[in-house]
Amino acid sequence: MIVCKLRIFSQNVCKNSLILNTILETQNHFDIILIQEPLWSEIQKIPCSSNCDGEPLVGTCHHPNWTSFARLSPSTDDSPRVIIYINIHLSSLRFLLRKDIFDHRDVCLISFFNNCVCYYILNVYSDSSHSALKYLKDTEVNINNVLLMTDDFNIRDSLWDPSFPFHASISDDLIMIADSFELSLSSLTNPGPTRFSDTAGESNSVIDLMFLWHGSDELDNHFILSEWRLSSDHAPLIIDIPIFEETIQISKLAISPNSKQETDFIKDVISNFSKLDTSNIESIDKLEQIVNQLSVIVKQMWVKNAKKSRYSKHSKQWWSESCRSTLNTYRSERSRENWKSFKLVVKNAKQTFFDDKIHEIANKSRGP
Repeated sequence: MIVCKLRIFSQNVCKNSLILNTILETQNHFDIILIQEPLWSEIQKIPCSSNCDGEPLVGTCHHPNWTSFARLSPSTDDSPRVIIYINIHLSSLRFLLRKDIFDHRDVCLISFFNNCVCYYILNVYSDSSHSALKYLKDTEVNINNVLLMTDDFNIRDSLWDPSFPFHASISDDLIMIADSFELSLSSLTNPGPTRFSDTAGESNSVIDLMFLWHGSDELDNHFILSEWRLSSDHAPLIIDIPIFEETIQISKLAISPNSKQETDFIKDVISNFSKLDTSNIESIDKLEQIVNQLSVIVKQMWVKNAKKSRYSKHSKQWWSESCRSTLNTYRSERSRENWKSFKLVVKNAKQTFFDDKIHEIANKSRGP
């Protein structure tokens, strides 16, 4: 597969694990997912010599088809408010979390290599006190090739929100920070609010923004997908960023154990092996020739019987057709009852999947 652009998805999920799990399960046609305000919670207690009750193990949503990048924290009090997920088929681009450059709970910087050049993508969450912007303003760095900075900036300003008639002084700091990275504000292709308010008397607003490299052809070319926001009050933003062409292997030939393909493969190999003339192996050269013929036969029979499959760490997915259909129903009607139905279907699907998995493991190990 030849990759010539990165498909990027960005959303504030408002500390809702179901929204984030749904994004990771359904948006695998994107290459990079930038999340603001993920939920971090205690998973379990782990043994500790200094605490008889154990130390809390804190984590957030993970998915076998995505590699996550976030600043680790020992407690939920200082947990990161930004995280980046990279589709596993892009592992050859060597993505790295650059905590050596920015080390802040509200700033996540990753780097990757393309055409032997290091590029950066910056995911930021700015709270009501704008602590991330203050940190970026006070931190002196010298990095080039920042392709994108995106964020829930929590700033209303007439510069990007036509429904708001005022200018905020903190916006000047934001523009200055973007300019230091050689980034420009990108306007929406389909203008509209990015945050939707449920509070009476409070209007919808534009506070989720994207800044792209100066002169980029993709400037003023990102989209808002309000119908994809689920129960979050923030709508997702998406954009395609061009890169130099990279050839990436996303599939492989495989034969499942104990399958008909495996049986046919073995039969074909044995049949072709039996046709080889091995009666006159009198020299090393003749032996090498026979060995090479054996190797060719195995490769040919493998190609003949194997099936092409995508690289994936999934064994069996808990995501079912019922999950998909109830999600589509919620997206079309957006009622509270539909959302509750979707949550229940997901809960039951997970429970059924993991109960089956536990039963499978118990039977294999002859456990209870």
